[in-house]
Amino acid sequence: MRHKIKNILVGLAVAMAGQLANAQYQPDKYCPGYLSRTIEQPDDYEGRVVCTVVKKPNMEGVKRAIVYVHGYNDYFFQTALGDSANAHGYNFYAVDLRKYGRSILPHQDAFFCKKISEYFADIDTTIAIARAEGNEQIVLMGHSTGGMTTPYYLKERGGKAHVDALVLNSPFLDWNMSWFLENMLVPCVSFTGIFAKRLKIQGEEEVPRSYAQSLLKKYHGEWEYDTQLKMEKGHAKRAGWVRAINRGQKHARRGKDITCPVLVMSSDTTITEGDGHWDEVYHRADVVLDVNDIKKYSTRLGNKVTYVRIPGGKHDLILSQKDARDRTYQTVFKFLEMQLK
Repeated sequence: MRHKIKNILVGLAVAMAGQLANAQYQPDKYCPGYLSRTIEQPDDYEGRVVCTVVKKPNMEGVKRAIVYVHGYNDYFFQTALGDSANAHGYNFYAVDLRKYGRSILPHQDAFFCKKISEYFADIDTTIAIARAEGNEQIVLMGHSTGGMTTPYYLKERGGKAHVDALVLNSPFLDWNMSWFLENMLVPCVSFTGIFAKRLKIQGEEEVPRSYAQSLLKKYHGEWEYDTQLKMEKGHAKRAGWVRAINRGQKHARRGKDITCPVLVMSSDTTITEGDGHWDEVYHRADVVLDVNDIKKYSTRLGNKVTYVRIPGGKHDLILSQKDARDRTYQTVFKFLEMQLK
């Protein structure tokens, strides 16, 4: 009898905790049918800090989830990803990291960080929320800079992260520059970033980037998103940020420390952005990163790495044209079906 009463009390506690957690969510401003929740984090060198957890309402009886981490100059708006996760039997969560998207505060320099590890608390928080809401298996997914941050995170957290698989969409594992720029200029800027973290080394472009033109419906693309949060012309980059990225890439590539299965995907083609004039080829290539670098460095992440090239993929593979994005979803969920029991 005592055992039954204990089970009833535990069940009530779990139910109340779930209701309390759900009460903290609000209908999301940017993604209809999604919920979002702002999480206060400890202050940093700029003052108040928050991250934002976005999710689809959890499906009854489902105990596995995908946790998505966006890239640079980005935020979560790719609802087709969350919808597809649900269709394949996964709950879905995304995090807008501190100083990105829904989490940018008026006093903050958008996207700036001194260390990539600053984002670890935001990822910890999102995974902890997903687990507290009943998800027993966690798939961590990262795009671009998020695809560099997430393997670095797993290498630092080790088994304590309790992540069952890692999926990387065009991870930013190396700079897409000439040998001279990567081996001479970047180290110099990175060194400068020790003493002059706020030094602006690149401003925003005068015209919308070719990549933005390939995405936005008002130009040549299929998508609509808030260009105050994902900027058409980019944002000023600073020496301290370059240092953070450079060091983060080295940490992510160092040692085959990731023990869970890893899927790395990229386009099959890289093309250099032009002078702002549109070319249809931008629809079917990565104009941001070198896909050969992605393949090269993906082998350094762990001992269970699968690398797949998506023909005609864009930098964000899930924003590619339909044939390439369909291939991307097929690749992701086939991989997870094979790896997770």
